[in-house]
Amino acid sequence: MIERIAFIGTGLLGAPMVERLIAAGLGVRVWNRSPEKVAPLVAKGALAADAPRDAVADAQMTCLCLTDSAAIEELLFGPADLSAALAPGALLVDFSTVGPKATRALASRLQYVRPDIQWIDAPVSGGVRGAQTGELVVMCGGDSDAVALAQPVMAHLAKRICHLGPLGSGQAAKLCNQLIVSANIVAITEALLVARDQGLELSAIPEALAGGWADSLPLQIIGSRMAKGVVDPPIVSIGTYVKDLALVLDSAGPGYALAEKVSEMLVAAGADGHHATDVSALIDRIAASRA
Repeated sequence: MIERIAFIGTGLLGAPMVERLIAAGLGVRVWNRSPEKVAPLVAKGALAADAPRDAVADAQMTCLCLTDSAAIEELLFGPADLSAALAPGALLVDFSTVGPKATRALASRLQYVRPDIQWIDAPVSGGVRGAQTGELVVMCGGDSDAVALAQPVMAHLAKRICHLGPLGSGQAAKLCNQLIVSANIVAITEALLVARDQGLELSAIPEALAGGWADSLPLQIIGSRMAKGVVDPPIVSIGTYVKDLALVLDSAGPGYALAEKVSEMLVAAGADGHHATDVSALIDRIAASRA
């Protein structure tokens, strides 16, 4: 049974995930590149590590929730050399969204130097709210025995854990998820702009469409924030979808016209320093491009 966990990356998703593991009575040692993000978790019972190596030294399961594959590569094989510091026989569970190609390449590299470590790719869907409530959906790829071993821990974070096949399968499924979600968000944005042009009260639209075929969690959460002009606290950046659509196109290849168009619109919306802007601001960014 897994009781000692290292968690690397305590951002918008990682922090509430750590909180749920602490509440479940698990021992969690955390590290984040920005130390100020660790302090609130320590106040709730997490142990702070001075360095990534300290976090993972005796952890039965090391969890990553990082921005991209470059961050993972630097952590594992850069100056921190986390690959050497991982506890013998530990599970490495990567909750990041980095795509199947990067996952398989990084896992193969780790396997070469640490054949005792089992890698599970486990990207999540459900956003900040799902992370807070323990209602994420986890899409897993990797060895079935390794996934089964990690499942009791992940059950504290998720309402559903789907093992989709060998390593990289979870990442592939997450890219399908991100294509649907990002296209939906762009459609919601344009629908709200149509509503505005027709003189409708924007805040009434999500409720008016609730329960119909146009309804969705993005409409009720992100669409409601867009309609009210709410961008703070941030829940997901425009840049996240820019990154993920690039992964979709890189993995799937040419010929996916919708993915290409959505990616083009998101890239334009994230230009001029708006890469880190909350996605709820997309309505203003796209409206400005039409002016």
